[in-house]
Amino acid sequence: MTTEQIWLEELNHGAKERLAFIDFSLQYFGHISRAELTERFKTGLAASTRDFAAYKELAPDNLALNHKDKRYYRCDQFNAVFHHDPEAVLHQLCQGFGNGISTLVESSEVCLDAVRLIHPDANIIAALMRAITNQQAIRCGYVSITSGETERELVPHAIVNNGHRWHVRAFDRTHQQFRDFVCTRFTFVSDLEEVSAPYEQKNEDKQWNQLVELHLIPHPEMAQTRAVEMDYGMENGALMLTVRAALASYVLRQWQVDCSADHRIKGQGCQLALANHTQLQGVENMHLAPGFGIGAE
Repeated sequence: MTTEQIWLEELNHGAKERLAFIDFSLQYFGHISRAELTERFKTGLAASTRDFAAYKELAPDNLALNHKDKRYYRCDQFNAVFHHDPEAVLHQLCQGFGNGISTLVESSEVCLDAVRLIHPDANIIAALMRAITNQQAIRCGYVSITSGETERELVPHAIVNNGHRWHVRAFDRTHQQFRDFVCTRFTFVSDLEEVSAPYEQKNEDKQWNQLVELHLIPHPEMAQTRAVEMDYGMENGALMLTVRAALASYVLRQWQVDCSADHRIKGQGCQLALANHTQLQGVENMHLAPGFGIGAE
């Protein structure tokens, strides 16, 4: 056991939580202030000053205080003190960071999640999250199925679990448009340390900001529809689901919704059908949705 680990073991749980929160904030957001620490843990400024001093003693090269805005910023030579498990981090980021110490909860033997996503490297997620938080551009290596590995400049604004894998929604400077990039395909991510242009930011991502309504019904080929209606909490035989246009195709694929014009998909596990497929013209990536475009005039 290292001196650092021995030092951490001697801390009480409350102190360890606060230091882990500092560590997490530096790694995933790039900065933290004493006010944020006191707000999170309802401690006084004096106590937060001691916490930052303790963290500084533990990892002197991890953070530096900017006296102008009184925030501590992540140093380039940052090395995480706490292990932040990628699966726990991604779920905590989705729900708002919880108790500071991100650990993978031991799986239950009586309540199982049969589908396990392959999770990206924690350092990749951290770099993407810092860029998102600070609206900054990144330079990255990315391996595409069509073009292999290339270097790109991206401006990310959201990380999404699409049911199959985690991807980041970002403005691609090469193609001058917003696209989805699979997080496990990044080979490196580095900060460009420049604020993105307004047209590269989330507010200009039309597909992300556009909401579409999916009118889902039990598949007409099903003789007994009540079970499906119960599974999806349908009312009057239908479920109206509002999603972002950029995510619509992923939801329809994940739920195996028959999106053909006359619901002609048979025997392929589709228990749902899309009743308003004409409303989705112009929504990107609809080729991913089962049967979309089939039977349309």
